[in-house]
Amino acid sequence: MIFDFKKYDKDFYDPKTSPSIVDVPKMTFIVIDGKGDPNSSAEYASAIEALYGISYTIKMSNKDVLEYVVPPLEGFWSVDDKSFKGGGAPIADKGKFIWSMIIRQPDFVETSVFDAARRALAKKKPGLDTSRARLDTFAEGLCAQALHLGPYDDEGATIAALEKFALEKGYEIDINETRRHHEIYLSDPRKTAPEKLKTIIRHPIKAILSKPLLPS
Repeated sequence: MIFDFKKYDKDFYDPKTSPSIVDVPKMTFIVIDGKGDPNSSAEYASAIEALYGISYTIKMSNKDVLEYVVPPLEGFWSVDDKSFKGGGAPIADKGKFIWSMIIRQPDFVETSVFDAARRALAKKKPGLDTSRARLDTFAEGLCAQALHLGPYDDEGATIAALEKFALEKGYEIDINETRRHHEIYLSDPRKTAPEKLKTIIRHPIKAILSKPLLPS
C-alpha cells in the first residue's frame, strides 16, 4: 500500500471551510527561502522546480524504504512592508512578498538522504540551483485553519473568518517573524480554474484566556 500523508494526517490536510484548531507536531521539510512576486519571479520558479526535483529524487531512490505520495507544496508568507497591517488586506505590491516554500518529507529522510538527492538532481540538471534548499524539522504548534475555495487574491474573507473564530475560542492570531501565514496548496494552479482552487489557510494562535478551550 502506498503511504499518503493527506489520508494519514487528515486533520492537517483535509479541513472544512469552517475554521478549526489544530496542534501541529514536529515534521520534516525541504525548504527554500526567497523574495518576490510568485507570479513572475524567476527565483520563485527555480525554487519550486528544485523542491519538487529533490522530493521526487528522494521518493524514487528510496522505494525499498517506503512507497509514498509526495505531499503537497506549502508556503510560509510575509511582506517586506512595515505599512502592511495584515488581517486579510490585499497585497498591492507582490514583489514585496517574503516566502519560504516547503514540501514535507517522510521520517526516514535525514541529512544524508537529502544530500544524496540534491547531488543527484544537480548532476541531472546542472543549470538548476539546488544550493538554496535545506532540510529542516520544526513543530508549527497551535494553529487555526480552514479550507479556502477560490483565487489566492480572495483569501481575505477566509482569513477574517479565522481571526473571528480564534477570538471566539479564546485565542488570538500570533503571526510574527517566526510564526507566519501558512498556505497548503491542494490544487495545481496550472491545471485548475481559479474559482476551483483549494488552499488550506493556517495561522498560528495563542491563548488570551486563563483557561483556553481545548482544540476542536
